[in-house]
Amino acid sequence: MRARTHTVLAASVVLALAAGPLAAPALAAPPAPASGSADRQGPAGEALRAALAGLPNQYATAALVRVGTPGGDWHGSAGVRDLAGGRPAHPEARFRAGSITKVVTAAIVLRLAAQDEIDLDAPVQGYLPDLFTPDFERPISVRHLLNHTSGIKPGDGFGDDFAEVYSHRYETLTPRQVAASAIAKGPEDFVPGTRQQYLNINYTILGLLIEKVTGGSYASEATRLVLRPAGMHHTYFPGTDPRIRGPHNRGYQAVERPDGTTRLVDVTEWNQADRWAAGDMISTTADLERLLTKLFRGKIVPRPELEEMFTPPVGVPGASRSAGLEYKKVGDQVFWGKSGSRYGYSAFIGGTRDLSRTLVYSVNSTDAKSAESNPVIDAITAAALK
Repeated sequence: MRARTHTVLAASVVLALAAGPLAAPALAAPPAPASGSADRQGPAGEALRAALAGLPNQYATAALVRVGTPGGDWHGSAGVRDLAGGRPAHPEARFRAGSITKVVTAAIVLRLAAQDEIDLDAPVQGYLPDLFTPDFERPISVRHLLNHTSGIKPGDGFGDDFAEVYSHRYETLTPRQVAASAIAKGPEDFVPGTRQQYLNINYTILGLLIEKVTGGSYASEATRLVLRPAGMHHTYFPGTDPRIRGPHNRGYQAVERPDGTTRLVDVTEWNQADRWAAGDMISTTADLERLLTKLFRGKIVPRPELEEMFTPPVGVPGASRSAGLEYKKVGDQVFWGKSGSRYGYSAFIGGTRDLSRTLVYSVNSTDAKSAESNPVIDAITAAALK
């Protein structure tokens, strides 16, 4: 579920980053022992503790895991809060949930559809006429945005690699600016609904749609329609605030020095306003577990609208994404979920539709945007899905 490849940084830029005030010593803290607890006869705690053993290491500095089965639950944590101090990772830490925000955005839209405030088959151009140009002649439905088949090109950001975006981490790029930059590029040359392209811009525009239809801010509507019903009391949307409020484990990005060694740069503080309805949420593993279970049980999005979250577009080659979720087959089971990554943080929520197995994790990855698999995450997943 990773979308971006890692770019090797220019030696001069890396050297400047490594010398900056936020540079942290590479793995200065000793490994913190993994800890976990199980309710009743939960999942194999031994395998899960082994998956978390040895943190911090070159792949991650901390990890929080929650696994649920009919026989019980397992919660565990490992690693450190920060490399300088070396204190054990906070087990209830807040973290950047990245694209898991899309699950919340999709749920809001589907709730509004259930209340007849949004028509999923209606062209979004009709809802947001001031955003779209005449170049967008083909109707793009709300459903096309939800399942990433809109054909809208990606919006502009602060750069294409870590060095560029890191240098702008305290600056603000508004969602409206991002959307306008995408529309200015014109549509793709395929008919909406015939190809699936996973892009943040679809959910940025859904955020604008939510505000237009409700008259409220995205954050307030998300709180009203999803966070509060799900009992997500430690989740919020930071907007332009670069900090993570409350207890948290610091995030780091590995950068390469000219001599080929790596150094970890603290990336905890970062203005993520441009990610907004597509990836700006800060949450906890307990809150995300509540979201997952209440959503799948129909407590947030009523049926039949909930079916949109378990229905990839028909007739689209290779489509595995639905409204806010993605499916993957593991053995003879189908898991529905969503991953999210921001620099320093990798997160995931998912499970079988009947909730016979659920997994929520936050891993402080040292290369969260890499297309390469992370051995810590792989070990957690393998242990959780045994």
